[in-house]
Amino acid sequence: MADFEKDDMDMEEEPVVVMTDEEGNEYYYREEVIIPVGEKKFAILVPINIDEDEEECGCGCGCEEEETDVYIARIDIDESGEEIYVDPTDAEFDEVRQAYEDLLAEEDDEA
Repeated sequence: MADFEKDDMDMEEEPVVVMTDEEGNEYYYREEVIIPVGEKKFAILVPINIDEDEEECGCGCGCEEEETDVYIARIDIDESGEEIYVDPTDAEFDEVRQAYEDLLAEEDDEA
C-alpha cells in the first residue's frame, strides 16, 4: 500500500488510519494496539468495514470475534512532526509479530 495517514473520522473515539494503494483505492483501519520494539513504535491495524449497506453488529453475539487479518505498520514522524505509517522491514515485522503473539497469549492466560 502506498500512502498512510491518520484521518479525523470519528468512529467510536478511535483514530482511523486510511491507506491508499497504487490504484487510489482507500482502505480503513483502526489501531488495535501500539507495540514498542526497541526505540520504535509499531501499530497493529485492524480493518474497518465502512460499507453503507453493512453496519457493525455490536450485539455481543461474537460475530466480531471472527479471525481478521491485521496489518503491521511502523510509526515514524515526518518532516512536519506528524505520525506516518510505513512498512516495517522483514526483521521488524518478525519482531512485532512475535511481540503481538506474546501479548495475545498473556491475555488468554489471564482470561
